[in-house]
Amino acid sequence: MRRYRWWVGGGVLVFVAGLVAIFALSGPDTSRGPVERQGPPGSGPLAIVSLGDSTMSGEAAGDYVEGTDGANGNWCHRSRNAEVTQTHVPGIIDKINLACSGAPSAQVALGDVNQWTEGSQAARLGALTKTKRVAAVVIAVGANDDPHFSQAVTGCFQAWFLAGSEPCNQKLRRDWRARIDAMVPKVVNAVADVKKVLANVGYQPDDYQLVLQSYAAPIGPGIPAEVQNLSGCPFRTEDLEWVAGEGVRVLTDGLRAAAAQAGARFLDLSRAGLGHEACSGGADASQEWFSRLKLQINDLAALERASHALQESFHPNAAGHQQFGRCLTEFLGTTDPAAACLAGADGNLHAAASTIPQAR
Repeated sequence: MRRYRWWVGGGVLVFVAGLVAIFALSGPDTSRGPVERQGPPGSGPLAIVSLGDSTMSGEAAGDYVEGTDGANGNWCHRSRNAEVTQTHVPGIIDKINLACSGAPSAQVALGDVNQWTEGSQAARLGALTKTKRVAAVVIAVGANDDPHFSQAVTGCFQAWFLAGSEPCNQKLRRDWRARIDAMVPKVVNAVADVKKVLANVGYQPDDYQLVLQSYAAPIGPGIPAEVQNLSGCPFRTEDLEWVAGEGVRVLTDGLRAAAAQAGARFLDLSRAGLGHEACSGGADASQEWFSRLKLQINDLAALERASHALQESFHPNAAGHQQFGRCLTEFLGTTDPAAACLAGADGNLHAAASTIPQAR
């Protein structure tokens, strides 16, 4: 199990205080050998950085950072309410979100792949180290690779309209596991590039925490019939069951395997939204952590925005990101290799330790 020498029990730079005390009492002692590092190299404030796609950028969480809500073709929808901004780790000063809605693994990795006008997220992370000390990196990516998870959900939405057509899950389940298997090496490569850019500027593995996160199911079965339509969640019941069940479960298994192969910690969000999915509240959406079918009427009036009018549908909302940030904060305060975000007796998400398989 990896132990972060300078980050103990969620506290930061605890090692420094002990080091000062040793030298004050006994003076330098060359017999002790090299002094352990005290966190990320360089200068500047400690920072946590998020990379990835819409689930990390804050799609549907609102209050988007200027320039990421369609200006000059940038639709990254980077929200000030996004998960990383909701973390509260002792010692962390800056919370930086580099994620972009729709990003594939190749745009998180090094290379020339752009997403909504933006280049490599890993390269941007490397540039940050000139002025920040990166203490933690959290990544959520993979759904926009071979699984095309958002497109899959859209296909289920379309199937609701087509009377007599087969439920969307019947087509998806035929090759879903193969799609996930094809995704895994792409995610592993992206995580490897993140590690590479930090190593290139002098970071050692124990200088920072690296977390790969999975996805929560935005919809689920059992929703009231009065919202199982265009007023909220137009899906067939059997498709809702598949998305929340096999769809998210197999995707999570693939990401867990990717974390093991890439040497990252793993945070499982597959059950994080249980009871708080879109439309689960019926007439009262106040306790839901995901957006319902969301049409931006104003976007339909502008040609360049019209195709994005439904972009915010079925994503974690601000309340969901607040809960995910709470769970991530707890996870970063442990040395557990993996955890699952699960609701506690208080109704909030908490990080429950779990296991991660060894890379094969």
